[in-house]
Amino acid sequence: MSLFKQLLIAIFLFMLIIFSGSFMVNLDSSRDQYTNQLLSHAQDAATALGLSLTPHVDDPAMIELMVSSIFDSGYYNSIRIVDQSSGKSLFERSAPTSIPDVPHWFISLVDVKPQAGEATIMRGWQQAARVEVVSNPVFAIKRLWDSTLANLLWMLACSAVCILAGAMLLRRQLRPLNYMVKQSQAITRREYLTQLDLPKTPELRRVVEAMNLMVTKLKSLFEDQAEHSERLHNEAYLDSQTGIANRRAFDMQMQSRLSDEETAPGYLLLLRIQDLSGLNQRFGGPHTDNLLKHVADMMSVVKSQHAKADSILARIRGGEFALLCPGVTHGEMVNLQHSLTQQLSAFYATGMSDIDPVAHTGMVPFNSGDTPQSLLVQADRVLVENETRTTHQTNDLPVPDSAATEDQHLWFTRLDNALSNVQFQLFFQPVVDCKNPKNIIHYKVLSRMLDEEGNSITAGRFLPWIHRFGWGHRLDQVMLGLTLKQLKSYSGHLALSLSGSSLTNETTIKQLLSPLKHHPQLASRLILELDENQMPKPELMEVFVKMLNQHRCGLGLQHFGSRFDMIGHFSQWGLAYLKIDSSYIRHIDIENDKRLFIDVLHSATHNIDLPLIAERVETAGELRVLQEVGIYGAMGQLLGEPAPF
Repeated sequence: MSLFKQLLIAIFLFMLIIFSGSFMVNLDSSRDQYTNQLLSHAQDAATALGLSLTPHVDDPAMIELMVSSIFDSGYYNSIRIVDQSSGKSLFERSAPTSIPDVPHWFISLVDVKPQAGEATIMRGWQQAARVEVVSNPVFAIKRLWDSTLANLLWMLACSAVCILAGAMLLRRQLRPLNYMVKQSQAITRREYLTQLDLPKTPELRRVVEAMNLMVTKLKSLFEDQAEHSERLHNEAYLDSQTGIANRRAFDMQMQSRLSDEETAPGYLLLLRIQDLSGLNQRFGGPHTDNLLKHVADMMSVVKSQHAKADSILARIRGGEFALLCPGVTHGEMVNLQHSLTQQLSAFYATGMSDIDPVAHTGMVPFNSGDTPQSLLVQADRVLVENETRTTHQTNDLPVPDSAATEDQHLWFTRLDNALSNVQFQLFFQPVVDCKNPKNIIHYKVLSRMLDEEGNSITAGRFLPWIHRFGWGHRLDQVMLGLTLKQLKSYSGHLALSLSGSSLTNETTIKQLLSPLKHHPQLASRLILELDENQMPKPELMEVFVKMLNQHRCGLGLQHFGSRFDMIGHFSQWGLAYLKIDSSYIRHIDIENDKRLFIDVLHSATHNIDLPLIAERVETAGELRVLQEVGIYGAMGQLLGEPAPF
């Protein structure tokens, strides 16, 4: 029983004891008082009647008249005139003892007995008769009953007021304790709440201050670990001069993308600044560093305008930059290259370089399964060819493969029909416990589209077109409906990835999550995942997290590895887990820098009890290292291929 209920019951019992004690004391004193009054009343009536009957002792009619007059004017059980010599009753009036509107148990409880009085009727100097008067206690008992009811009502009213006032006071006084419960629950969700409104009660104030201190300490510890992780990540995988990814990070990401069959076809672009060493000699090191920084910033802006969010920009050496763009068409890449050309011309016009063109570019298409080395060699060959020309031109690309240049109208019709008729198939890849791979944590839901012949098309082929047509929200709605349907026949947990386009505003979020209202039990076994590169704005993220908590639906973050600035928000979002990008998992048993990074990340997230899951584990050596580090879960070809149930 809660403390609040115990205190309310204590107040009620206290008031009940007060009422009972007051009733017993009042009853005892009132009973004595009424007994004395009844005795006096009976004796007075007997005395008055004896004196009145003395002149008429031998007149039976007058005796009857006077006795009836007295009997009818008061509360008497009986009045009897008894002959003194013979003991016979000369006249008697009596009435049954009945007390209306008073329960019998109360009459027995108060136990007010009738009282008798006597007087002598004289005939001269002789005692002729005797008057016996017995009073009726009905009046006394009725008064006691009325006063008891009045006291009871008054005590009940006082009790109700005290209980209500006590309840309000207790709620106010116990509010800090309730908030402390929320703080404790929030810590389990990796959230850190501080109670600013300190109670005035000294004992509660000390407890709240101690709880706030503990929460602040935990939050500070997590933030320190997060900053340490971000600093190590930046030192290992960011270029110190430009602030973009370095060659090490680019090689990791490119290897991961090309080895993933879900990666959409795209293009690799190389940009090389002309005569970087000469510029350094003519203008000095600071000027050259400034040029490199401006080129990196310019390429970041162009990348955000013309490429997808998961594109990779890096400085791979000296004045050479690389841009890997999955899921872009030939026309989009040409526009990106032209935009770079215009921006580079502005650098020459402003005097940042005395060479025109400032840099040359070269690009080649790629598909999943290509080797990084061969792709870089092809791009470098195209770049060298462009550098031999007298003016900056876009290179003549080889004819791209059909996956990247299929007719837009065909894909529009195919996808619109598939989304309208729900022509998608669910594949499920197991996510297992690292320490016990036989224990399945949940299944990751993957989508396959069925074409006109009923053949499955991988997400890597149709997702770029989905995003190009702006149908990410439609696909998420279809996939969410299919996943909820699957949960009806599967008792475990399922994880489904969402597109960032479904979280552009509060209306689209409500529309997307509306099916969860009708399936609360299924929603509690569903985990929605977001890509770190497709996170909405902080205010929309708060709305999204709040709605998920209302439906008791989990939230996970996948492909994590570059947005370390978000670590500080993890404690507020209450993530179910964090999936580490496969580029940090591949060859982790060979490359020690990756293991160091995973160690630091695990240490930071362990402080907030945030589980880590490794993506695309493909060798026993990688799994062994993950087990040694203490990673919670893993998924990949080694542990289970995607397949339908």
